[in-house]
Amino acid sequence: MVKRINSYLVAKKSLLQTSIRKTYERFLKIRGTPREIALGFALGLFVGMSPTMGFQMAIAVFIAAVFKLNKISAAAAVWITNPVTAPIIYGVTYFVGAHMIGMPGIKLTPEAFSVTSFITFFKQTPRFFWAMTLGGVVIGAPLAIAGYVMVYSAVDKYQRDIRRKLAEKKQQLVARRQDKKARKKSKKKGQQQIH
Repeated sequence: MVKRINSYLVAKKSLLQTSIRKTYERFLKIRGTPREIALGFALGLFVGMSPTMGFQMAIAVFIAAVFKLNKISAAAAVWITNPVTAPIIYGVTYFVGAHMIGMPGIKLTPEAFSVTSFITFFKQTPRFFWAMTLGGVVIGAPLAIAGYVMVYSAVDKYQRDIRRKLAEKKQQLVARRQDKKARKKSKKKGQQQIH
């Protein structure tokens, strides 16, 4: 039983690693300059920290289109906020923003689940939204900068490697053609000397 569970977990881990590697390789193949791709990704990370879940991709793609950034990388980066990570991200952004504007924390006690508490909470929604927005800006800015640096260097290296490999193949083709021409010339000279 334990061996089966271990083999299952190893298989799942391997599948996850393969999936992540393939996704990373596909990401590197996005068309565009390293700068456009990295700026689009940074924009997506920044928008992903905003409390606009459900609209984040549309917002990121629209802004990327306006500023001529890579829309695909912007849309991909927005997925940093997903149903699994949203409670953590929004909790942290709220905490940071609430402390910056001096807003008291939310206390979840049994009394907090009454109708009166719900109405009070509902009236406070704009303040919660602005606290999360401020926290999203504070957290999103350094995250976007770090994302830009990482993506730029990865895409730039990948594209330079591809250009180098293409140049090497081109040189090999040129060398083969020159070798082929040289053999034809020597073959012609050999035939002329026989006649």
